[in-house]
Amino acid sequence: MTVEKMTAAHLDDVAELERLCFSEPWSRKALELLLTDEAVGFVSVEDGRVIAYGGMLLTPFEGQVTNIAVHEGYRRRGLGRAIVDALREEATARGLEQISLEVRVSNEAAITLYRHAGFYDAGMRRRFYRNPPEDARVMLLPLG
Repeated sequence: MTVEKMTAAHLDDVAELERLCFSEPWSRKALELLLTDEAVGFVSVEDGRVIAYGGMLLTPFEGQVTNIAVHEGYRRRGLGRAIVDALREEATARGLEQISLEVRVSNEAAITLYRHAGFYDAGMRRRFYRNPPEDARVMLLPLG
């Protein structure tokens, strides 16, 4: 399993993965942000198809994870962790102080993944998600 930086060639597959995994997927146009200087994206590809991806917005001090998605047929194989590790390595290389994210409170698999990667609970955002309505857990990973 390899992880590589996302390119424009991956956009259609990433947009499809968003539609498969999320009730409020990012549009292909919105995903183009991950190809700019203000963000970064990573993908895992098998047989020419994106099977996992993750994105992160960049500020001078913090990385904000946008989404991490793994195709249903490839879950529980370490791909999510590999994407999280790639995002952490990128953030560290850029000298960022921390990574933050929001995750649905019902998404126990993701919460477990993030905790195993070193994230800790930092708060809640009430009614953060709309479809379906749900609170978000805020998690932080200090770097350095």
